Amino acid sequence: MLYYAVVFLVIALVAAIFGFTGIYVAAAGIAKILFFLFIILFLVSLLFGRRAAP
Repeated sequence: MLYYAVVFLVIALVAAIFGFTGIYVAAAGIAKILFFLFIILFLVSLLFGRRAAP
């Protein structure tokens, strides 16, 4: 999921360089959503992923 966030960030940067503002805004928004979703899932997996040994 972090890979897709980075891909959309690169697409947004390339679109910004060439002046495609609509594509830039959409790709940056998708990258931001995916990044925060990754962070939330990562924190949840840290909290609930490790169980105490029986």
